[in-house]
Amino acid sequence: MRFRLLAAGAVACTAITACSGLKDALTAHVDVAARAASQELSVNRLGDLLGNAKIQVPISKENAAIIADLWTGYEQMAYAAAHDDSLNDKKAIDAAFAPLINQQKLNRYMDSVSQTLKVDSASEASYNQGAGGLLAARHILIGFKNQGVPPTQAEKDSLRKVADQVRSQVTPANFADLAKRYSTDPTAKQNAGNLGVFPAAMMIAPFSAATKALKPGEISQPIETQFGYHIIQRLPYADVAKEFAGQYGQAAKHEADSLYLAKIEADANVQVKDNAVSTIKDVAKEPAKHRSDKGTLATFKGGDLTVADFLNWIDAVPPQQQILQRIPQAADSELKPFVKQVAMQQILLKQALDAKVDIPEEMRTNLYSSIGQLVQQVWQTLGVDPKTLADSAKSQAEKERIAAAHVDAYLDRMMAGQAQVLNVPAPLKKMLDAKYESSVNQQGVDRATERAQKVRASADSARAASQPKSAVPMPGMTPPGEATPPAGSKNP
Repeated sequence: MRFRLLAAGAVACTAITACSGLKDALTAHVDVAARAASQELSVNRLGDLLGNAKIQVPISKENAAIIADLWTGYEQMAYAAAHDDSLNDKKAIDAAFAPLINQQKLNRYMDSVSQTLKVDSASEASYNQGAGGLLAARHILIGFKNQGVPPTQAEKDSLRKVADQVRSQVTPANFADLAKRYSTDPTAKQNAGNLGVFPAAMMIAPFSAATKALKPGEISQPIETQFGYHIIQRLPYADVAKEFAGQYGQAAKHEADSLYLAKIEADANVQVKDNAVSTIKDVAKEPAKHRSDKGTLATFKGGDLTVADFLNWIDAVPPQQQILQRIPQAADSELKPFVKQVAMQQILLKQALDAKVDIPEEMRTNLYSSIGQLVQQVWQTLGVDPKTLADSAKSQAEKERIAAAHVDAYLDRMMAGQAQVLNVPAPLKKMLDAKYESSVNQQGVDRATERAQKVRASADSARAASQPKSAVPMPGMTPPGEATPPAGSKNP
């Protein structure tokens, strides 16, 4: 029994110690919003940065997370500077820029394939048939007075009479002159109503249908559309042969490319997983957590599209398109075809790699050079150039401390509107993440957001209290220095 009591006491003591340690660990966890290299961003610091911001930054968890993410990039760059790491390892650069390099390889491969595809040449016969969905016409518009407002029947009848009268005068020889004289199309004075060659789908349906029904050179009777009455001449081939040939070549090439891709897709048997849409919506919210995710979004003959593959392709899209930001709000009916489209890029990239397609050596050399220049620019902007740090400190720890202080100072200036927001490009951030610690604690970000709201509310209250009171009394107020009339008394 004594042994059991001692054992129980030892267990209790161990449990108490463990609980205390766990409490400390949890407290530290929620007090830290982000970590990078050897530094921590506290909840209070992040909350104060956002709450005291002099630039127009709404307080939200999203914005707090953005600031935390910027901070991690800055600190990683500062740590690299303190260790005189120029981030010039070519294998690391190739890995970080793989999405962009692969996109270039794919583009070069598709250009070479496109040149091998058979494309019909333009001819009068193809023009007469409306091949490529192309038409060419000129028109005279007798337009309704108020565009966007349905015309009355009286207005329609009146304008129809005008259109009939103009039509009775029109011939191929005087069409241009009458267009300049009668057409209400604002461009008629400059182009005499000539619309040139255009895709049928570019015009409203009644206009395109009426044009297509005409033989080349033929002039229509007035055709009603939402804009008014059109007198249309389908232009003869001789008048537009050169323009038609140019557009037809592009249309024919596009059609050949589409047929080629359709065959590739059919042969590959691309199948999008049932959970692919919900998966990419989750991934879009926290992409950093899924960079190595091997979950399958789609399968195809000879391979599959993983979450990591999907993110790599998204990385190659220009940031201004904001693909990841748009995915959570997009309809499922849009996202499933999008996943299939990305899977097709994965299939074609495999073909490109099998064909030994590569980017020019000059392009790769320029990439390495541009990374070196970018690193130097970021260091200079943050004020953490390795030479400057070496002149200011001797020990490694001191260099890290000074570099981190410069990052803090830059963030202060940035949030005060005294410095531009410095974005560390995604491929460079990927290189940094592969080499140096970086993490954002969402729980800490949430607490920082709450603190920022309180800080901003306190600042707003102090600002309002410091404003001078108005000397002009508001309605119902008693002017200063005057007695308040007794209840029930009348003003003179």
